[in-house]
Amino acid sequence: MKTFASLAAALGAATSIAAVSIAEINGNKFLSPFQDKDVTGVTGLVTAVAKDGIYLRSTKPDDDPATSEGLFVYSSTIGGQVKKGDIISLNGLVKEYRSNKDYIYLTELTKPSKVVVVSSGNQVKPLVIGVDTLQPPNKEYSSLDKGGIFGVPNAVATISEANPVLDPTAYGLDFWESLVGELVTIQNAYLVSRPNKYGDVWVRGNYTVTGINGHGGLTMLEGDANPEAIVVGSPIDGSKNPTDTKMGDYMGDITGVVYNGFGTYRVLPLNAIKTITPSSPDFPAVSFSSSGNCRGITVADYNAENLAPNSTHLPSVVDQIIHKLRTPDLIFLQEVQDNSGPTNDGVTSANVTLSTLTQGIEQKSGVKYSFVEVAPVDGQDGGEPGGNIRCAYLYRPDVVELHKPNPGSSTDENQVVDGPGIKYNPGRIGITDANFEATRKPLVAMWKPVKGTNKVFFTVNVHFSSKGGSTGLHGDPRPPVNKGVEKRTGQMELTAKFIADILAKDPKARIITAGDFNEFTQVQPLKTFTSKSGLVDLDEVVGLAEAERYTYLFDQNSEALDHMYVSKGLGKGAQVEHLHLNTWQDFEGQTSDHDPSVAKLNVCGC
Repeated sequence: MKTFASLAAALGAATSIAAVSIAEINGNKFLSPFQDKDVTGVTGLVTAVAKDGIYLRSTKPDDDPATSEGLFVYSSTIGGQVKKGDIISLNGLVKEYRSNKDYIYLTELTKPSKVVVVSSGNQVKPLVIGVDTLQPPNKEYSSLDKGGIFGVPNAVATISEANPVLDPTAYGLDFWESLVGELVTIQNAYLVSRPNKYGDVWVRGNYTVTGINGHGGLTMLEGDANPEAIVVGSPIDGSKNPTDTKMGDYMGDITGVVYNGFGTYRVLPLNAIKTITPSSPDFPAVSFSSSGNCRGITVADYNAENLAPNSTHLPSVVDQIIHKLRTPDLIFLQEVQDNSGPTNDGVTSANVTLSTLTQGIEQKSGVKYSFVEVAPVDGQDGGEPGGNIRCAYLYRPDVVELHKPNPGSSTDENQVVDGPGIKYNPGRIGITDANFEATRKPLVAMWKPVKGTNKVFFTVNVHFSSKGGSTGLHGDPRPPVNKGVEKRTGQMELTAKFIADILAKDPKARIITAGDFNEFTQVQPLKTFTSKSGLVDLDEVVGLAEAERYTYLFDQNSEALDHMYVSKGLGKGAQVEHLHLNTWQDFEGQTSDHDPSVAKLNVCGC
């Protein structure tokens, strides 16, 4: 349809605009050309009635897929005047509403008046997504995402200011905007996330999608953050969606109205959704085990989520390490809290936390672990207030040992020395760097296998700045704000330089860097890290299927925040598996919000 901009301009001073269609109200952009104007003679079929209003479908549709034929009429009383299947005429005020400045506006008709029921008992048939509508775009979100969805710099434009013409064939946000207010059906819906406490959950339907992983979720791929997925929100009949569902659950067909609220496009179902076929939460143990010598040590990485001595999930971490990770030789741990947990009492040591963990493992398996940490300065490394989270290592002293232990303090900056070696073993880096303010400092260590060789290998355990404060992928700023991206770039650059300094002294040095990078491989910080460190992504080395590269579940995306990078010599014969012990669980069943990973590496240097 045409946007009727000339008509709107000509009547700009008028108090109301007569006989405007729903498509004209919506226009072919994100914001209505009739914003803040009174309109009369709006006619539509009532497709759904909710507590806070009704949903209309145009009786005078145009042939432009960019203009939605649906409209939400906001009113707490109009639902008592009409019913589903009525064709009505009414007047009202066109408004753009959002509850947060970072959200995209919702076009709605407010202050309805002169509501007339023209006819009743008319057929109401939902549009099937991908059948009666266009196929949802499955790669790009917005024409404003310069450099892609994770382009840097962030927030160089906003949808509310640019108000671009919709292209629902190319961009996911445009597609869902072109259907706002419409009654639709998502056929054969699968959950691709866990629900929030209100039961809101992301789904994919029986249309073309990308990145489907083996459990039915959608994995973030290079340049592709799955705009084809959509939230299923609160049912309009007042019922409640379940909150114990999980990724991969099959829900069947879901019918509801397309809406924009709480920062996402969403379908508000007519009634509560139900699980038809639940997915299995069970994930097998890692398929390989240690050789017990330098030719095949097992190395694990696990963000144990605010682990303290009295954490209720500590016994589950113990069980996972024993039965699923198969007691690896060396474990990179992140989010280890001090001995008093979140109590802010000046305690910084985590020796009780780590002792409780290692003793639990020994009691249940007979396997003895030692541990090593460097406590942070109180309150300086971010995380839960009082918790003083840090990176730490568990290791099996019958397989590996620290080479010439010489621990640094919380204020000692580690350095590469001739050999090559490190000044402190273990020791932290980035102590005084501004990019590491309120962030965990990488913990560097130097090891030697107990059996098989006298050659050493290096490890760097990382937990970089979080993404907390980012804007949503459905948000107004474009590209979305990836909070902390500049800090993480600086953090990874410093870490990469330290690693490169080791390799400059010995190009054949054996180095393992692992942990919670809080970033995706396709984004600037990790591109900087790989280009400057000289290390390679272990997922790439072993050829792991891209859709199975995930350790975290956020909104609609199965994504990888945790990574393992190794020096090129360690890639030969390497193995790695991401154990989806937590992402496959419902909220109550998860031990941590991250999945652990386990690798098997030949560190002999031969």
